[in-house]
Amino acid sequence: MSPKAVILLSGGLDSTTTLAIARQEGYVPYALSFRYGQRHEGEIAAARAVAAALGVAEHVVADIDLRVFGGSALTSDLAVPKDRAEEEIGAGIPVTYVPARNAIFLSFGMAWAEVLGAQDLFIGVNAVDYSGYPDCRPEFLEAFENMAHLATRAGIEGHRLRIHAPLMSLSKAQIIARGLDLGVDYRLTRTCYEPAADGSACGHCDACQLRLKGFADLGLADPAPYSVLPPA
Repeated sequence: MSPKAVILLSGGLDSTTTLAIARQEGYVPYALSFRYGQRHEGEIAAARAVAAALGVAEHVVADIDLRVFGGSALTSDLAVPKDRAEEEIGAGIPVTYVPARNAIFLSFGMAWAEVLGAQDLFIGVNAVDYSGYPDCRPEFLEAFENMAHLATRAGIEGHRLRIHAPLMSLSKAQIIARGLDLGVDYRLTRTCYEPAADGSACGHCDACQLRLKGFADLGLADPAPYSVLPPA
């Protein structure tokens, strides 16, 4: 019997590729998404579309409101940075960092994995193109895995949780190429931090710029909808 795995699925490019990789590696995927007060909530619809297209055993959308704390351009009225240079994007921790977000998401994933009897949890973090987030580093994932071993009944009973981050050392172009090889339809995915009311991407935030560069590096056009594309 194929092993079960929980996949953290935002509906974005990275998490969708991660889901495709988990399926290709033989796991039965259980997708977990979050409605956490993010201004780019269109990603929930994208996550539903991706889960349906790639085929998951179950898709859960958990409601948690991180707006009660704020502290990020994604969960408050802080301005989303636009049109930043590549070197500026990679320098320091950006205002789009959501305090403790991945720790919270992984905790939910850990809980569901224990209920499912799954020992594998996939997350689409990446430390190459976007290394500014402290909770996207391998040291953090290793520490969380060790914590899970101590914090759960499954861990205490010897069923250690394994956290998989298959995109950790890949560039955005490499991630896209891997997904295309696996048949991912990137038209379904949404990455923008501040999309228009119709869900189209702004083309100017850090997430859009990194995504567009990844496709451009492969000589491809991004199939997702954009309100206004930045000059080439």
